[in-house]
Amino acid sequence: MVDGRPINLGLWQTVSQEYYDRLRPLSYPKTDCFLLCFSLVNVESFENIRKKWYPEVFLHCPKTPVILVGTKLDLREDKTVINELHDRGLAPVSTEQGLQMSSTVKYVECSAMTKVGVKQVFDEAIQAVLFPSPVNTKKSCSVL
Repeated sequence: MVDGRPINLGLWQTVSQEYYDRLRPLSYPKTDCFLLCFSLVNVESFENIRKKWYPEVFLHCPKTPVILVGTKLDLREDKTVINELHDRGLAPVSTEQGLQMSSTVKYVECSAMTKVGVKQVFDEAIQAVLFPSPVNTKKSCSVL
């Protein structure tokens, strides 16, 4: 419930495989809000937001709210994960990096494991739909 109004959330996870690139946008019409998720401990998934997901969503639904969601927050401080990333010359995605990429959209970090930030993700999505900010047709995602 938000302001005494019942809220019904329906979540759709789309397939990321390349051979679905032409079919995937068929699921976009009437979407109220996009949650573009990436793993905070997978730099490639973070880069895919900039290279693939945001451009695709913006092309097909330029006026639909987008929330950038960094997942697996609990692993960003995990020593084993940090060491594995370090061995490959990588590091977890920082909050600052997420905020930089999301300069024109909301940014939230969460962990399904610890439940930290999960409610905030859905609260932000509800707020984006019920109380949309003015649409800027020149809106774009920052390219780092």
